[in-house]
Amino acid sequence: MESTALRKENSSRIDTKKMVVLAVLTALSYIAVFLFRIPVVSFLKYEPKDVIITIGGFMFGPLASMLMSAVISLVEMVTISTTGPIGALMNFISTSAFACTASVIYKKIHTIKGAVIGLVSGSLIMTALMLAWNYLITPLYMGVDRGTVAGMLIPVFLPFNLLKAVLNSAITMLLYKPLSAIMRKAHLLPEAPAHTENQGHIKKYAFVYIIAAFLVATCAAVIIIWNL
Repeated sequence: MESTALRKENSSRIDTKKMVVLAVLTALSYIAVFLFRIPVVSFLKYEPKDVIITIGGFMFGPLASMLMSAVISLVEMVTISTTGPIGALMNFISTSAFACTASVIYKKIHTIKGAVIGLVSGSLIMTALMLAWNYLITPLYMGVDRGTVAGMLIPVFLPFNLLKAVLNSAITMLLYKPLSAIMRKAHLLPEAPAHTENQGHIKKYAFVYIIAAFLVATCAAVIIIWNL
């Protein structure tokens, strides 16, 4: 009986910590939308909220990232968005496609390789879905005919979504490990399983960080050039 009560108490503490972390990450996601809306091409803007939502999914699974996506889309709709329910739907689809896909794969393959495969898969699925949904939905809130939107798919929406996906993936790779380490030190996340990191494992981390930093710099350069 005492053992069962102790397990319930520990489970309750873990659930409380999880809710606290998810609430903090959701708040940070909204702040990212509010403060960092970077013009990229045409009327499309980049917001780094997907990075934070994906990190939440890496920590707590795909359902967490889906819930965060829904909350942020709704809050954004009633505060700073000018596109109403249609914009909220598009934001939810885009973020969920990227973050949930990446989180599902990372949950099954809990390694650097799994994270990379998840982020690449999420990028491809999000890009494909957004091309389809932009063709279907964008005419409704832009007030233009579908043929005009079809003409924008390849020269506008495709490069924007690919750039957004690459930038989100690279920043996620740069931030996830340091942020999760900080939260573990603050006892907001469970301790990672004990293991001995060999030299090859450390080099693999370093290589991933270098590639991610290069991708961020490249995407930033592309955004600057597009806005000249």
